[in-house]
Amino acid sequence: MTLQIGDTFTTTKEVTDELVRKFADVSGDFNPLHLDDEFASKTRFGRRIAHGMLGASFISAVLGWELRDYKVVYLSQTLKFTAPVFLGDTVTAKATVREIRDDKPVVTIDTTCENQNGETVITGEAKIMILP
Repeated sequence: MTLQIGDTFTTTKEVTDELVRKFADVSGDFNPLHLDDEFASKTRFGRRIAHGMLGASFISAVLGWELRDYKVVYLSQTLKFTAPVFLGDTVTAKATVREIRDDKPVVTIDTTCENQNGETVITGEAKIMILP
């Protein structure tokens, strides 16, 4: 199996209170915007939102699991957070192969995350190396 330009891989995950709290424990980010209903209700979002990096980690799941047959090493990732991810949202992370280098086993991938309404919440670009 060989990667080709345009190949697309996805994974979908529901963002739950339990997931957000586990991410806070792992990351050490205990911002009340993510964990405190009362605090978050007084912000511009009106309710709690998930950590941006929690959403971004779904991209890592696509690259690490959906491309598992390729033995991928993450080289870089850019991220732009374009909309909040709320608890209860279902996020689909998508990785689309944009460029494959001829001289090295390096692949450039367009990455996005969308919520259940089709709204883009994260965009970016990943570079990965394919190990032999």
